[in-house]
Amino acid sequence: MIEPARLAELVATATGILDDAVAPFIAGHQADAAVRKKGNDFATEIDLAIERQVVAALTSATGIGVHGEEFGGEPIDSELVWVLDPIDGTFNYAAGSPMAAILLGLLWRGTPVAGLTWLPFMGQRYVATLGGPVRDGDSVLPALAPTTLADSIVGIQTFNIDSKGRFPGRWRNAVLSSLTRECSRVRMHGATGLDLAYVGAGILGGAISFGHHIWDHAAGVALVRAAGGIVTDLAGEPWTVESKSALAAAPGVHERMLEIVKSVGVPEEYL
Repeated sequence: MIEPARLAELVATATGILDDAVAPFIAGHQADAAVRKKGNDFATEIDLAIERQVVAALTSATGIGVHGEEFGGEPIDSELVWVLDPIDGTFNYAAGSPMAAILLGLLWRGTPVAGLTWLPFMGQRYVATLGGPVRDGDSVLPALAPTTLADSIVGIQTFNIDSKGRFPGRWRNAVLSSLTRECSRVRMHGATGLDLAYVGAGILGGAISFGHHIWDHAAGVALVRAAGGIVTDLAGEPWTVESKSALAAAPGVHERMLEIVKSVGVPEEYL
């Protein structure tokens, strides 16, 4: 495992680099779409600019390659690699919503060992290394205590009821419906990394991601695990960089959410 002192040094360096990205992030709020991607997804010029800025700074200062959402880069299976999402919640960001973040994770042989999630419009800066604790700026946050789903706020990804694929919209809707029978506080923030960070911070009791992109998950998985939370895929297997979904939650909440997900049947039944 990477030495704790070395890990702390890398995170301190990355913290300064993300702080330097906050000004352009805030200045570019409500930026127009610049690059169309698969489906109706897009990137703004700010996505591209921040990724270039952070990648150059991290590579120069740490000597470790970066895998970014917009330009790719260092292979994920490298022994050490930074994983960057320059703007998590791009639709929110372009529309003027404050629910957007900068995500940066550090993988060591495929395991998230550090996570940094900056929410510039909220003034929140979550950072943690393997073993915890999670910090918000200079404040040390408490470890996650066992709680119940009924007492929790839960985040879930947005979806189209008519979508097909690995997790059809009808199956996702069944999961959502079943969750609401026990938890009346389900939220769709439209930013996976933000949801995961809020689980690690104890704001959300749990969160579901139907996605598989490593840049959406690396930082948040590190934060949740550092806080004492549990992260698996939707089948209940421990989350890895190969996982096609994620279920992150506090102790107690995770077990119950997983039971509910399994109770609706397999996704193939909803095609």
